[in-house]
Amino acid sequence: MKRLIFPLLLLASPAFAEEGFTIKGASDPIAIHVDLDGKPYTVFRTDSRVPYCHPLTSASGAVLSRRWPMENGFKEDQDHPHHRSFWLSHGNVNGQDFWAWQFGKDPKIEIKKVGEIAKDSFTVELAWTGGGQTHLTETRTYAFKKIDPKTTRIDVTSKLTAADGDATFGDTKEGFFAIRVDRTLRQKGPVAKGTIADSEGRKDGATWGKRSNWVAFAGPDEKGEPAVIAVFDHPSNLRHPTWWHARDYGLLAANPFGIHDFEAKKDKTLGNHVLKKGESLVFRYGVVLHHGSLESAALAGRWNEFSENP
Repeated sequence: MKRLIFPLLLLASPAFAEEGFTIKGASDPIAIHVDLDGKPYTVFRTDSRVPYCHPLTSASGAVLSRRWPMENGFKEDQDHPHHRSFWLSHGNVNGQDFWAWQFGKDPKIEIKKVGEIAKDSFTVELAWTGGGQTHLTETRTYAFKKIDPKTTRIDVTSKLTAADGDATFGDTKEGFFAIRVDRTLRQKGPVAKGTIADSEGRKDGATWGKRSNWVAFAGPDEKGEPAVIAVFDHPSNLRHPTWWHARDYGLLAANPFGIHDFEAKKDKTLGNHVLKKGESLVFRYGVVLHHGSLESAALAGRWNEFSENP
């Protein structure tokens, strides 16, 4: 077993932990706990083939991300077990399925090292392995910001580097930067009361496969209070504005690679992107959690602020 390296953690004092974000790590099992104002906010977890964060918690204390398969007892539709709350993966990298794990030889995204842990951010080193090869290495940073008492933002920066050889991201809708929202925020299901909106003014099913700066799910949270969860695509990203795999059953994914699926083209290689060995590609995304309506979330202005950061 390869040894994982953890840094010296700077743990917050009780007084310090009462306001803003604080982060602490644990090595067995590997998990990084993120608190907001002294209460649990999310946990970075490595107990699956692909690392993920669960749960995503709003200012009201409600969970806005999917519960199953991480938790039971919530009458959750038990479909797509690979949809684990909040994650990043892709359905075809050199023929390996890091999304649904349905083809390729044991594809997984392994944690190799936990890097710097600060008060409001942490970095992890990952390896995308399968078929006896490391296809990609990844440096991923999560940064957390309390915008106001009702709004938080998670900024994720992912630097992907072709490792053992060239790495081809295949054209498939199954990817890339993704969240599965909770039951009430969806449009489909026994308790679904949600809506979908994008930056171009499209609604619901009209957002699927379209390009836009951001997409949001809005509706009542599990407590019956208004909530919004949105994903921002940064202008520096490949093929910005990206295409969106936004579905009525609660999947929200930014995907710059699935062109033939999203645009109904016959050429199944239109969205391919090749990284030569040693080359890197950087992605930046933002996730906004808001306790309130789409109007009070003010997503257009918040995306402008996000997009201005290099």
